[in-house]
Amino acid sequence: MNNGYLLFSVTGAKWIYSGPEGEHHWSKHYPYCGGAFQSPIDIKSELLRFDPTLRPIEVQNYNLSPNEQLTLGNNGHSVQISLPPKMYISSLSHRYTAAQLHFHWGSSSRPVGSEHMVNSKQYAAEMHVVHFNSDKYHNMSVAVDKSDGLAVLGVLIEIGEFNPAFENFLKFINGIKYRGQKVQLPGFNIKALLPARLDEYYRYDGSLTTPPCYPSVLWTVFRNYITISQKQFLDLSTALYSSHAQDLTHVPLNGNYRKSQLVDSRVVLVSFKEASVAPHSAGFLVSMLMGSLLGLVFTVSLICCLLRRKRSTAEQENSKGVGYNVGERVEYGSGV
Repeated sequence: MNNGYLLFSVTGAKWIYSGPEGEHHWSKHYPYCGGAFQSPIDIKSELLRFDPTLRPIEVQNYNLSPNEQLTLGNNGHSVQISLPPKMYISSLSHRYTAAQLHFHWGSSSRPVGSEHMVNSKQYAAEMHVVHFNSDKYHNMSVAVDKSDGLAVLGVLIEIGEFNPAFENFLKFINGIKYRGQKVQLPGFNIKALLPARLDEYYRYDGSLTTPPCYPSVLWTVFRNYITISQKQFLDLSTALYSSHAQDLTHVPLNGNYRKSQLVDSRVVLVSFKEASVAPHSAGFLVSMLMGSLLGLVFTVSLICCLLRRKRSTAEQENSKGVGYNVGERVEYGSGV
């Protein structure tokens, strides 16, 4: 998750996703990046635990008027849309007020760029809608490093049907081609960017997915993905640069996702029955395989037992008419 201009201005250090200053080196300058409770993770079936107390996600004031101006910007790491403080999540233990949303994506040659994976499946892109705990903290800057400071809605994105909601900002994207550029765009229904079902999701404690990687995020990753068209994905993945307009070399902005982090001792709570998540989960397949193997062993053992009994009976019948030595010679083939 990228907190855009906020985190870059706070830390002041440069970081990138690959190369000498890539994610494997982040912890040299940002110790939390090498610590515990890091995000993203691969959400595997064996990590899931159904929690019947998880309520459907409820968001307020997400349908913005066109008269409300939003800022669309390129911060060198992602495309980001500022959000007004009247937007908030009302279904958590505290009010979490919206701050911004941004995206992570792959490239035109490798169209997989979601940060979270589900059973090792990586999607084309991912959207993060970032909120801070406004009941306890005055603003995002204060909340960002607190253990209960942030709540992020994660939306997985796949290439498929055209998504009209994305056009509300994609049509302005050429105005932010270079790092540091910003444009104004009219408000629109932000909820239209979310999946239709807000009651099915994964929930776990994690971190920012960019430096400084504070473990301060309550993650909600929706079970159902949304789609954008191939053209819309290309608009996002080929139009932007992570460098400034005046730089001699223009570096494309794509592949801006962090790799999966260690789960450690964490579990992932789910708001829906685990059986409906992945009936062909690893645990299920192992159980089926073990059951089949045990059944095969039992069948072979039974056949062997029956053959031994039949053979024993035959030997007893033969022993009534011939001596032991003759039977021995016939059994081992020493006589013709």
